Amino acid sequence: MIQSMTGYGKVVVAYKGKKINVEIKSLNSKQLDLTTRIAPLYREKEMEIRQLIAEQLQRGKVEFALWIEKDATAEAAPVNTALMQNYLSQLQAFADDHKMQNTDWMQILVRMPDVLTKTEVEVLDDDEWQAARQGVCEAVKALVDFRTQEGAALEKKFAEKIDNIEQLLASIEPYEKARVEKIRSRIVEGLKQIPGAEYDKNRLEQELIYYIEKLDISEEKQRLANHLKYFRETMADAAGQGKKLGFIAQEMGREINTTGSKSNQAEMQNIVVKMKDELEQIKEQVLNAL
Repeated sequence: MIQSMTGYGKVVVAYKGKKINVEIKSLNSKQLDLTTRIAPLYREKEMEIRQLIAEQLQRGKVEFALWIEKDATAEAAPVNTALMQNYLSQLQAFADDHKMQNTDWMQILVRMPDVLTKTEVEVLDDDEWQAARQGVCEAVKALVDFRTQEGAALEKKFAEKIDNIEQLLASIEPYEKARVEKIRSRIVEGLKQIPGAEYDKNRLEQELIYYIEKLDISEEKQRLANHLKYFRETMADAAGQGKKLGFIAQEMGREINTTGSKSNQAEMQNIVVKMKDELEQIKEQVLNAL
């Protein structure tokens, strides 16, 4: 079944006053093109995160982000009361010595070095990493589910276009048979209009056969029918057939173009134009197939 390369997944994991946010999105690309934005605490796990993503996503331009939102109380820097007391004692002594009055010590103290500085260094423990890792896996799965859903819509669109081309191909046949007789009649009538023209009827038949064989599209029709069948079979295979579908579409285009170049009748050429239009829509969408 087809998967699209367009997808999105987001998961939020709660862990000890934190919200671990994992977001991943993808667009079409010829190969896996992965960019990451990871919070400093988890940066040591970047290679493992990349491996987790690469195992599930074969292709696509993928953007991954992992960041933390902390509870407001946990985020607030603790007040170093001992240091504040030390600063206050020195400032009061200085004020007494210089007979300074009505000083707002609080405004001065909160601006002193390290009074409101967070000194502890966060270390990633195994439990937190396992919680974050689970979030990564769930976000990737959500993206894959999104891709599968989009792929189903693509498959439906492709099937519709293939059916349309198949019907247009069948509609050529009546005009193709009538064309042979029209060619014969036009040549014979042209010869009759030449005064005193004499011709060998057997030779004329041979030339007509040669001319008609050059305009014959039986092989092109058969090859195009085979390509349409192969396209359907490939869609039914496992995901990851996008490139193959693109190659089949190219081959379909060659047969349709050759049919058009051999179609010296307006009705047939109109049908070929319609087939090209249907195929062009397939080519546009197949770029997004995984």
